[in-house]
Amino acid sequence: MPVLLRRIRPAQAVALGFLAAILVGTLLLTIPVCRAGPGGAPLDTALFTATSAVTVTGLAVVDTATYWTTGGQVVIMLLVQLGGLGIMSATTLLVMLVGRRIGLRARMLAQTETAVQQPGEVRRVLVAVALLTLVVEAVCAVGITIRLWAGGDDLGTSAWYGMFHAVTAFNNAGFALWPDNLVQFAGDLWMSGIMCVAIIAGGLGVPVFADLVRRPRTPRRWSLHTRLTLIVSAVLIVFGTAAVIAFEWGNPGTLGALSPGDRLIAGAFQGISPRTAGFNTVDYAQMNDSTLLVTDFLMLVGAGSVSTGGGIKVTTLCVLALAAAAAVRGTPSVNALGRRIPDIAQRQALAITVIATGAIAIGTFVLVAASGVEVGAALFETTSALGTVGLSTGITGDLGIHGDAVLIALMILGRVGPQVLGAALVMREREPRYRYPEERPIVG
Repeated sequence: MPVLLRRIRPAQAVALGFLAAILVGTLLLTIPVCRAGPGGAPLDTALFTATSAVTVTGLAVVDTATYWTTGGQVVIMLLVQLGGLGIMSATTLLVMLVGRRIGLRARMLAQTETAVQQPGEVRRVLVAVALLTLVVEAVCAVGITIRLWAGGDDLGTSAWYGMFHAVTAFNNAGFALWPDNLVQFAGDLWMSGIMCVAIIAGGLGVPVFADLVRRPRTPRRWSLHTRLTLIVSAVLIVFGTAAVIAFEWGNPGTLGALSPGDRLIAGAFQGISPRTAGFNTVDYAQMNDSTLLVTDFLMLVGAGSVSTGGGIKVTTLCVLALAAAAAVRGTPSVNALGRRIPDIAQRQALAITVIATGAIAIGTFVLVAASGVEVGAALFETTSALGTVGLSTGITGDLGIHGDAVLIALMILGRVGPQVLGAALVMREREPRYRYPEERPIVG
């Protein structure tokens, strides 16, 4: 067995770690004490829920608020937290806390999970991950607790709801303890604002926060990754908010039923949440097709790299757009903000995007063929699963075992795939010993 473990590569270990966490979570959720009804949860229900929690997605085949007991909800919250931190990162942090030195093997595992390119940076990044998680979740939990307590709930219930939703919001998982998710808070600026802060904070990524903390007043010294992440994230927030408000303003099933002020709040929330968070303050089943297509795009792009969010990542989208612009201009190199983007980053962005869109296409086809749902609904569901978002038009619980299997596979791929593939490409980068003769095919 030790020989076998030594042969496992870091990327494989990360994938196995997530699968192990899903297995443990599944077994815990089948215990009768975790289910509100008689007996334990069926294996397929427990497996789907555990996968959704570990991959910080939020898709659910049952109502989280009523199907699971408080014990089951605690398990889901802990799985979300573990999935957000990363199995290998959490393990390495545990080793650090008991005073043991991080060995080379552990550093490689954490390096693969956090996308750190220098092994010596692993300790600093892991400490930053832990501190950022604890601080943001604690602040948001207190804010949500105060809001619910002031609204008439008892302090104990308010504190539990505050803790649960702070964890799920920061980790960009769409689990909520209300049957309507957050629809009752559609026009609540306090609640929506806190959730948006947690979602954005969890989606920016540790490298961005490290830059902001070290150089808060010198943006010119921020890394290219930080500047691109902030710029593209801001653009996507504005674009998503404007699109939702424009397309849904007069829709009586969504924003049209609210006052003008509440429409702006709900529109802004639904412009931010699709980028992997998965909470909703309006009913997505009532949304216009144009809004759903915009949401598909936001879910595919996702959040920042080395964050709790999923998707292909905002920097991936940016690198692809810059490469396309360079090709149109005939520029031999891809440049951004006074820096040249290396070829390996362009190939990595292309590989991640092609694999993600291919998986969505295949998943949509299988979902339509196996479950008989409409193409638009299937596309929305598969994009939500691969982007680890958690939004749904309400068909998740009706897809059957084959549909559930498709979504489970997409959630795992969406959570593990980009990190493992990206790290593998970086760590395998090397100069070739020889080159083939060049011959250009016809493109376009």
